Amino acid sequence: MNQMPVYLFLNSRDELLRLDIHNIVYFEADGNYTNIISANKLKGVVCANLAQMQKMLSERLKEDASVFARVGKKYIINLSHIYAINTIRQYVILSDGATFAYQLNIGKDALKELKHIMTEKSIL
Repeated sequence: MNQMPVYLFLNSRDELLRLDIHNIVYFEADGNYTNIISANKLKGVVCANLAQMQKMLSERLKEDASVFARVGKKYIINLSHIYAINTIRQYVILSDGATFAYQLNIGKDALKELKHIMTEKSIL
């Protein structure tokens, strides 16, 4: 990927995170916290629930936020990393096809909605 970096700056309790949005694979809800998983397997944690994170992405990234989609109650995923969506077995695989792969278990309705989003964006 030779995209120009688009940085998202997030404050955690003890540190400032500078994240290239293209390297963020997904955000995962963890109570009042959100875990941020990157392509290089680094994990960041910020004190914001997933709804707050979704709002923050929209406000700070403007049109660049469209690379992310809320999927179910637990995840915000980077659409550009979707490798496979399996509605029968209820999972999505996020991968770059070479260096990382994450399988997330997600409900059937959320996956059907995700497939619709992907079809609308003509990414599939």
